[in-house]
Amino acid sequence: MHAPREVSAPTAPAPWQRTALGANLLSPGGGLGVTIFEEMTTLAVQTGAINLGQGFPDEDGPLEIREAARAAISAGANQYAPGKGIPELREAVSVHQQRFYGLSPDPATEVVITTGATEAIAASLLAFAGPGDEVLTLEPFYDSYGAVIGLSGATHVTAPLLAPDFMPDMAALEAAFSPRTKVVLLNNPHNPTGAVFPREVLQRIVDLARTHNSIIVTDEVYEHLTFGVGHLPVASLPGAADRTITISSAGKTFSLTGWKIGWLTGPEDLVAAVRTVKQFLTYSSGTPFQWAIAQGLALPDSFYEGIASSLQEKRDILSEGLRAAGFDVFSPQGTYFVNVDTAPLGITDSVDLARRLPALVGVAAIPVPVFCHAEGAQRTRSLLRFAFCKKAGILHEAAERLASLSGRL
Repeated sequence: MHAPREVSAPTAPAPWQRTALGANLLSPGGGLGVTIFEEMTTLAVQTGAINLGQGFPDEDGPLEIREAARAAISAGANQYAPGKGIPELREAVSVHQQRFYGLSPDPATEVVITTGATEAIAASLLAFAGPGDEVLTLEPFYDSYGAVIGLSGATHVTAPLLAPDFMPDMAALEAAFSPRTKVVLLNNPHNPTGAVFPREVLQRIVDLARTHNSIIVTDEVYEHLTFGVGHLPVASLPGAADRTITISSAGKTFSLTGWKIGWLTGPEDLVAAVRTVKQFLTYSSGTPFQWAIAQGLALPDSFYEGIASSLQEKRDILSEGLRAAGFDVFSPQGTYFVNVDTAPLGITDSVDLARRLPALVGVAAIPVPVFCHAEGAQRTRSLLRFAFCKKAGILHEAAERLASLSGRL
């Protein structure tokens, strides 16, 4: 007679639990929470508040790009695109990189089209990082970074960005590297802080990555949305090209976030590794949208200049209202977002204020601590993030509502 089979309960968390934990969605008791974006959106709907939480525009992108998508659908571009993207869009991405930055990735082997930048980030991290490895990000960090790092089984290490300019503490950044740093995941322009990192900061990151033989993955989706400063791709810096995957997308540039058309570029060996993972995530998506974005990338310089100047005006409208509300306002150099410090109003818990704000003044925002680990959450505990990628009239109304805050606390 055989002895009973011994079965022990698994001690490691399941992949979904690692994902939730990485995104700050798992409670100490193991319960699963909702994202802060869902929570704030629900509160905004319940109270009729203006939702300046999640970063999506309330205006459609250029008509010529939307018409190009309709034409592609009518012309029959409705089946699977090639796994690495239609040739026309891969060529357009390569031309875009040459036009703006002097980079010339081979569209056949060094460009892959993805289902938004989110998939490109996920495929890159899953391609290169796993148990025993470390992935280094700046903090605060976009929530999907923590989620995918958790899913990969790697350890998430952070280096702080410090107000008021949200530049990295360079000593802390250097100390965050180790022999286990497999990937440096860098977001520039940076969400949620709105910082645009200068050449010397980016070059130092490249030099540290080379010293530790780390791969650099850069999320540059806000590349065309900077104010008074230019965007500098990491891949263009000395020593970076052979170890850098560059990621961007059409969503932010063209205000077409629902299309989910992204791309990545880099050296052939790294791109091939990411493509191997990516093809078993979505394989391909958005065929008619890929055709349309290929045309959109060729829009004239005046378009790109116009979207940045328009967004800067919106930033200034909202910032004025935030100052009138009594906040300290940290003026961003890029992205959709402006951060404020609630401390001048005597408030040290921005999470609590974010939950009260829709009912208090009819505006919803996102607390910055949710983009941090525990220590970073304590450091940013009084910070709130507002999105200004909305119509000017909506922002004027939000500014008026916010100006009444101090009298309602």
